[in-house]
Amino acid sequence: MKFCDVRSALRAIGGVQMAAAIGLTAISYLALTFYDVLALRIIGRPLPWRTAALASFTSYTLSHNLGLGLITGGSARYRVYTNAGLSGSDVARIVALAGAAFWMGVVVMGGVALTTTKSPLTIGVWSVSPDNLRLIGMAMLLVLGIIVILGNERVKELHLLGWRLPLPNRRLILAQIAVAAVDLSAASAALFILVPNLDPSLLPSFVLAYSLALVATLVSHVPGGVGVFEAVVIAALPSSDASLFAALIVYRLIYYLLPLACAVTLLALNEGRRWRRSATRTLAGARSVADALVPVLMSAACFTGGAVLVLSGSLPGIHHRIKLLTHVVPLPFVEASHVAASIAGTALLLLAPGLYRRLDGAFLMTRTLLIAGAVFSMIKGIDYEEAIICFAIAGLLQLTSPAFYRRTALTGQMLSRSWLVCVVAVVGISLWIGFFSNKHVTYQDSLWWQFTLKGDASRFLRASLGVGIVLAGAAVWRLLGPSSRMSPDVGIDEVDLERILEGAVRTDATLAYTGDKRFICSASGNALLMYQVRGSSWLVMGDPVGPREDWRELLWAIRGRAHAAQGRLLLYQISAAALEIALELGFQLVKYGEEALVDLTDFTLDGPRMRGLRHAQRRAAREGATFEIIPASSVERILPELAAISDAWLADKNQQEKGFSLGRFDPDYLTRFDCAVVRHEGRIVAFANVLATFGRQELSVDLMRHLDTMPPGTMDFLFASLMQWGRENGYQRFALGLAPLSGIEARRLSPRWAKIAAVMFNHGERLYGFKGLRNYKDKFDPYWEPRYIAGPQGLALLQALIDLNRLISNPPTGSTNTRDRRAPRAGAARPQAVGAISGLEPKPLLAVQSGGVI
Repeated sequence: MKFCDVRSALRAIGGVQMAAAIGLTAISYLALTFYDVLALRIIGRPLPWRTAALASFTSYTLSHNLGLGLITGGSARYRVYTNAGLSGSDVARIVALAGAAFWMGVVVMGGVALTTTKSPLTIGVWSVSPDNLRLIGMAMLLVLGIIVILGNERVKELHLLGWRLPLPNRRLILAQIAVAAVDLSAASAALFILVPNLDPSLLPSFVLAYSLALVATLVSHVPGGVGVFEAVVIAALPSSDASLFAALIVYRLIYYLLPLACAVTLLALNEGRRWRRSATRTLAGARSVADALVPVLMSAACFTGGAVLVLSGSLPGIHHRIKLLTHVVPLPFVEASHVAASIAGTALLLLAPGLYRRLDGAFLMTRTLLIAGAVFSMIKGIDYEEAIICFAIAGLLQLTSPAFYRRTALTGQMLSRSWLVCVVAVVGISLWIGFFSNKHVTYQDSLWWQFTLKGDASRFLRASLGVGIVLAGAAVWRLLGPSSRMSPDVGIDEVDLERILEGAVRTDATLAYTGDKRFICSASGNALLMYQVRGSSWLVMGDPVGPREDWRELLWAIRGRAHAAQGRLLLYQISAAALEIALELGFQLVKYGEEALVDLTDFTLDGPRMRGLRHAQRRAAREGATFEIIPASSVERILPELAAISDAWLADKNQQEKGFSLGRFDPDYLTRFDCAVVRHEGRIVAFANVLATFGRQELSVDLMRHLDTMPPGTMDFLFASLMQWGRENGYQRFALGLAPLSGIEARRLSPRWAKIAAVMFNHGERLYGFKGLRNYKDKFDPYWEPRYIAGPQGLALLQALIDLNRLISNPPTGSTNTRDRRAPRAGAARPQAVGAISGLEPKPLLAVQSGGVI
């Protein structure tokens, strides 16, 4: 197959065929909307057709072109339907039922094609005879017939982990099959009529090839099935030539890119109206979708425009246009414009992520490059097709200009490796097309310097060089440029930090000393907020520390910073006191678990509930265990012994150091606090650093490690002794830490996250000891207070939680923005640190990292 043959086949496709293909495509996409209409009826939540049509059209357009339908198409449906009053579980049911209808259509279409084909199916070395094909087709149709006959007579709905999926009756199943048949028939017919002079007897084979190509596309998850769809169709048909290849190219433009352009236009117009006039109730749902999808779609459109310019630079020019052009424009301008258009296309590929992040700098540069690309396309060969595309995208970009409001510097965010890979893939395809188109040319060094009217190969080489230089520069910028990690905040003095922490009423405020956090201070200087950035997630640890009247200021400040940096904000382990502000921030609230707190004012080991603790304490004492508090000034002397215990504990538990919400074995951190130890036969077998508030409201521990050779009951002995000491020295409560997912009930009307959390708590013991941890802490007769996570809606919350897990598992070190975070050594003058129990004869406290009390 030669390029000239494909070009001739493209020219052979007439206007009538093109118009018919466009009409059939419209019929197919119209039928697609009824997938959702029927699904809404099945689940008992019917909505107006225009709402279902908007959700279906945007969903299928995105999934057809971008792949990963559950994510791309599912997100579009989620935005439309939740704005229409449906829940996330309803959206999942619609997706499942629409998908089932589509696959029933594929079965019908494939089954009919298999039973009527008279030719064997041959793909490579694999071949199936017509008889076997007919048997497979009849079996497929038989199974589908049984499903239709049974309907939902016996099973009205499916249940999975508390989620239910209503099943359609016979009438609705037949309606789904009919809709799918119309959709797939119109879609395949749109391709069939584009192939000139195709033998009608090949229709069953063609339909079978089309069905197999659809299945391969969905299974591969390649965006748009580019290459996969075409390869299967060509391989499955008994005779494939340049006309089929040309028809697939035109079909790609009509069935995939044209609807995408329509969707972009629709959403762009809605987005423009959103900021230019007050929204009406009728269009409120559509504009909400546009607000979320326009950056994604305009980024995709920008990438598409760049790809068109780059690929155009690899294709031979239309000579009669160039000849006509040279009567007006000198040849050097034509040559320069060819290179400039390719460079502009490459720059558009690199700028597309900036539009996704709503950057105003990316908007301005993209608009300029699109206009320049259109002008260069006209000058290099009157390529009005590319010019129209560039002008159209520039116009849509202008309509949606209010969506690109972030004034962050364009260079503040580095290109991701995955995006560079996509750009390289486009450039690689353009190179392949260029060499394929000019394969008859003998490549010589002189080609670089030939400037002639028919010098397609020379122009291709020079354009490719320009693209390569721009791409290499971007890669160097990505690899050798400044780190994309934010610069540290303005430092906070050690004295100021300790002054603020003196007002803390919870011991988790001492996590400010772990060395893996950033701080924001209030204007009054009396409160602070601890956070860290991982990826695009801004993660806040606990409630702000300080007076509650400063909390709102701090949380809105971190909200503004995260938004300006295109980040997502997550508040982790906040208390009920911060919920009102979290709701003001527009966050979704999720109950994370409950914290166990022991009231020390009347704590005692007497009574039947404490029988187990009394027994453990007495047994440890009989075995020779003794309890001791090492003052902070003396902790440095026992650090080697503590380090050996810590290393043995980590090795035995197959764990690594964690951070952010937990302390780690860091000498600078440990020497700030008194240390509770248990000795056996004179050597330390267990230790925990003791945390305490200045006002004696709370006592707790953070890092706690032990040897396997410790006497039985040692840890219970440690905790019970420390609680007794706390009561004797005036502490009000003892914090045993969190029990994740505890206290979450799953009722029929509970939100989806609550049902999942309850299932994890009740049945997830192999993953994490949820119940065991709760039962262990219950031995100390605590009262429980809820703790929450607050974050963005939808998938952004899941991504933030993933980043949180990565941060805890691999915390940064040395990033605390105090001007001097080193702990004073023994014998040096040092301010009293939070948690140091100076002037008293102390004893220990509690929280186990990874697998114990937390």
